[in-house]
Amino acid sequence: MGFIFFATLCSYNFYWLVSKRYFSNFNLGKEAGKISLLLIAGVGTLICFMRSELPLLYVLPAVGLTVLYTLPLLPFKFLNFTRRFGVLKTIVLSLSWMYVTAYLPVHIPPAALTASDGFICMRRFLFMLMLCIIFDSRDSAIDKIRGMRSLATDLSPKALRIFIWVTFIALFATNFFYYHYGITAKQFAALQVSALALLIAYYFSTKKQGYFFYYFIIDGLMLFSALTTFVASI
Repeated sequence: MGFIFFATLCSYNFYWLVSKRYFSNFNLGKEAGKISLLLIAGVGTLICFMRSELPLLYVLPAVGLTVLYTLPLLPFKFLNFTRRFGVLKTIVLSLSWMYVTAYLPVHIPPAALTASDGFICMRRFLFMLMLCIIFDSRDSAIDKIRGMRSLATDLSPKALRIFIWVTFIALFATNFFYYHYGITAKQFAALQVSALALLIAYYFSTKKQGYFFYYFIIDGLMLFSALTTFVASI
């Protein structure tokens, strides 16, 4: 948990600093606080990794996904083509969160994954995909101005709504097969509650909302889904 916390803090600050350099004039003095936080998070990540039992082989894909997501912002002309892959950008971010929050805690070889493990990873990916689309929709206008692309900029509003509904239906409907994967009835209910909470959050995201809504409510759904399933497992 400590490793994931510090690694997430590290990747967030890394992406923030790279995006600041790409979109505006980068001032080393003004960003000293974020650079310090990046260094502290980096040290925390290293310490927690060394104290954990995580094999490096399982951490590298998470690092690779983070770097892949950052490629469009790197100041290299030969990487400019990556800015055209809007759908891939959203999927890569969803895969990153699925990998870190569902697969990495298990850290077993892919061939050793059980049907239950695959079920949870698949549901986590769909859950994170909807969350990422909500943020992409919020940023679509400014992304178009900056020349950045995402799923929300590549699809029309109608097509995006259809995509979100299809994703939610898949997320909600597949859970009814829970008994095939050793999921208890209480865990089933917890998974459905978190899915419905996500749908409600999506509805409110179509209205004008502030930072509190996105960074406490939308991002908070990740913690909410974890808490509901944890309580259901007691």
